[in-house]
Amino acid sequence: MQDEQLEILQFLQGQPAFAALPEEALHRVATSVDVRYFKAGSSILESGQPAEFWFVLRSGAVEVFRRDGTLYNRLTEGGHFGEAGLLQKKKVRFPVVALEDTLLYLIPEAIFTELFDTQEAFADQVETEDRTRLRQVVSRREESNQLMSATVDTLIGREPVTLPQTASALDAARCMTEAGVSSLLILEEASGSAEPVMAGIITDRDIRTRLVAGGLNYDTPVSAIMTSKLVTVEHNQLVFEAMLQMLRHNVHHLPVMRHGVPLGVIALSDVVQYESRNSLFVVSSIFRQSSVDELAALTADVHASFVRMVNEDASSRMVGSAMALIGRSFKQQLLALAEAELGPPPVPYCFLALGSMARNEQLLVTDQDNALILDNRFDPARHDAYFSALAAFVSDGLARCGYTYCTGGIMATNAKWRQPLKVWEGYFSQWIEQPTAETLLSANIFFDLDGVWGKTEWAEHLRKFIARKAKGNSRFLASMARNALLRTPPLGFFKDFVVEADGRHSKAINLKRRGTAPMADLIRIHALAVGSLAQNSFERLQDVVAAGVLPPGRGQDLHDTLEFISTVRIRNQADDLTAGLEPDNSIEPDKLSAFERKSLRDAFSILGDAQTYLKFRYQPGRST
Repeated sequence: MQDEQLEILQFLQGQPAFAALPEEALHRVATSVDVRYFKAGSSILESGQPAEFWFVLRSGAVEVFRRDGTLYNRLTEGGHFGEAGLLQKKKVRFPVVALEDTLLYLIPEAIFTELFDTQEAFADQVETEDRTRLRQVVSRREESNQLMSATVDTLIGREPVTLPQTASALDAARCMTEAGVSSLLILEEASGSAEPVMAGIITDRDIRTRLVAGGLNYDTPVSAIMTSKLVTVEHNQLVFEAMLQMLRHNVHHLPVMRHGVPLGVIALSDVVQYESRNSLFVVSSIFRQSSVDELAALTADVHASFVRMVNEDASSRMVGSAMALIGRSFKQQLLALAEAELGPPPVPYCFLALGSMARNEQLLVTDQDNALILDNRFDPARHDAYFSALAAFVSDGLARCGYTYCTGGIMATNAKWRQPLKVWEGYFSQWIEQPTAETLLSANIFFDLDGVWGKTEWAEHLRKFIARKAKGNSRFLASMARNALLRTPPLGFFKDFVVEADGRHSKAINLKRRGTAPMADLIRIHALAVGSLAQNSFERLQDVVAAGVLPPGRGQDLHDTLEFISTVRIRNQADDLTAGLEPDNSIEPDKLSAFERKSLRDAFSILGDAQTYLKFRYQPGRST
């Protein structure tokens, strides 16, 4: 070994990551190191370039940045960086710049990967243990994704352009042309020194469809063609949340508000630069189709949108929300087509989404879970033929669009789940006040519900009804907890994976059945215990943490566990699609990298601990 290599060896021996390496492995590292010098201010790594080395600082200092340019970390002698890119997709994720004149040891990717896969102590030092390691994995993904970190006000390029509601359509068109904008905020006449109040918004599309196509005069007041039922977003909300607003309401312009005052307007094009591929456009396409055949033809676009989001590192919450909103849009358009064919409903109704769609956690591999709330004036003899036909039309259409029939019969085609509001109140009263393990096992999915069409306020009424009856009901919560413990994480006594034959996989873990589903179950129980009205599991967790139900730090652990298991499940489905396979929920641990296996083991361990706590907290007779 040459003198320079001996000096490298001696330095590495003093670093925690290398201290426990066998002598032979340490010698191989020392002889493979490439030594490079970087002047202060020079770029060492740029985001997106191939990840080829792991870097150890011999002397000097560097700064590591997020992709949005904010500082992520500052490292000095003995520090290391570059592992995130090597362990995930082999692309640099965090740009690095020399803060001082810096000497670096570059360890080739092949050597680093071998050490990480075969040397437990080395891997533990690189990615610190258990909950801390999982927190690092999840936080890196969140911090590197601008949709999850950028706020809406960063998209505002100018102050809002406004007109009074007494202005004419011609005034609006001229104003939009002169200002170079595609929308105007319409203001009510303010009295005295009062702040102006928004009356509505007018867009290019409104002028085309409501004025020109409607044959109206140019002197028509803007109040006659504006949209008065405004969808807005707060200035400090995330770009991701603005995207969801556009998806949910199928709008292309959002006024941005601060304390009730408009700061500006963001358009679809502003969000598209951050968005994956474009679930916004998929939703728009759904509402343009006029037949079930045309809707079914969009399946390829849905799959492409899903894969694009995954490839661009969208979080599980982003993917689940976007896919759930796409699913809602299919239901809404199918219901519109059904009413066009069957005629107007004989009594009002609300079409419900249940389960993962209601929680905004839907992925590609999913069946359809739905139900109907009918007006209390519903008379089966006179009205049920219509709603039976409506349910069949929608259910068959969803199956054509890739949402398979529910094998358990949780669909509006089942007369039991097609009932008046008062009957639904009776169902929930019985489930909560007279709970049994058997009835709650089949009723569990109904505690995740959302209205997607019709009298959607009835769904909100039921959520409040459930929250009021379930909060603090120890017998009901204990029964729910017993059922939630039937699905356990796939870890053996020595924290090894317990695998089984599952479909085309010979030694597999079903990540939904053994991971995300029991996570959603236990979070739901805590949420019901504190009276939370939230639907999404991450939002429910926020309410649970705020209520002080969990020990310190456990809320973050559960967040990270749900995010990581969901992400592995999502990536697996995207990989199947890319490979031309039918996507499913199963993975074979032996086909994962050592990094993924280690992190997945951490996540399942946290899930197991959370289930133990659930069992303790909701024991029969114990005060909650």
